[in-house]
Amino acid sequence: MRTADFDYDLPPELIAQTPTEPRDSARLLVLDRAGNRLEHRVFHELPDILRPGDVLVANNSRVLPARLLGRRAGTGGAVEALLLHELDDDEWSALVRPGRRIRPGETLLFAAGGLVATVLDRGEGGERRLRLHAATGTVWDAIHRAGVVPLPPYIHAPLADPGRYQTVYARDEGSVAAPTAGLHFTPGLLERLQERDMALCHVTLHVGAGTFKPVQGEDPAAHTMHAEWAALDAETATYLNAARAEGRRLVAVGTTTVRVLETAARDGELRPFRGWTDIFIVPGYRFRAVDALITNFHLPRSTLLLLVSAFAGKELIDHAYASAIAQRYRFYSFGDAMLIV
Repeated sequence: MRTADFDYDLPPELIAQTPTEPRDSARLLVLDRAGNRLEHRVFHELPDILRPGDVLVANNSRVLPARLLGRRAGTGGAVEALLLHELDDDEWSALVRPGRRIRPGETLLFAAGGLVATVLDRGEGGERRLRLHAATGTVWDAIHRAGVVPLPPYIHAPLADPGRYQTVYARDEGSVAAPTAGLHFTPGLLERLQERDMALCHVTLHVGAGTFKPVQGEDPAAHTMHAEWAALDAETATYLNAARAEGRRLVAVGTTTVRVLETAARDGELRPFRGWTDIFIVPGYRFRAVDALITNFHLPRSTLLLLVSAFAGKELIDHAYASAIAQRYRFYSFGDAMLIV
């Protein structure tokens, strides 16, 4: 297995720049693993495709307005920071540009001084540790006043409504990118799923900037997987274990949910946890908790593409992606969806 095996050519015009309206009008490519069959549907048809009793498990992480634009206090030069995660009270790990010029001890001013960052030290991978100070209110309040929701680097169109880069069930703030498979759900669709005797449970995984990082090197096994903070609470774990014992399918909404469930699966059951996961799922992995997967179409050479290839088999994924390109599906964060059963 080589990293180059997970490359493919995508016409640039198929990279979705804006979300589909309404959310559940996105196209849905259904991939039946057992029947080796593809079907082209629409996302709002999901209640007709899934089985009564299925349990959908979704990531309720909310995207933080983590992109900060400001000035260096000493020189007045422009600076940009992307907050990654909170390390301690008011201390954050962040990516800062221009990275080479920003040194420990510097002061950075955002929102005309409403939010001030002191650079404490350098971290790994170009990260900086920042101590944040708010002119008024709490640091979190100041972040919300000063920051904007970051969009993936391949999206160039401005987002008219920042809420469209949040799922309708987003709750726990901490991601720097949306768990995009969940962007297709509407409140009405969730109600229809429940009316068909399908349940919805939530886990949390705060998506990090590493989600956009391609696999480094030609041997995927040598790639260092980025760690992300995740949680599965005891009540949800108990419910999911009972559902599995009843023979009900667990349908993961997104690769982030897969990472939570597979991290939590131990000795034949799901166990609650809170902490960091760096699980790296590649072809050959034996899945322990997930029975079906709702996902978007992923970047070439990405860890996410390796994960879905592990779940469905590389040949089937290659076939599905080729079909999606031929049928002019929209790709990536604001693109169309795939259901793998």
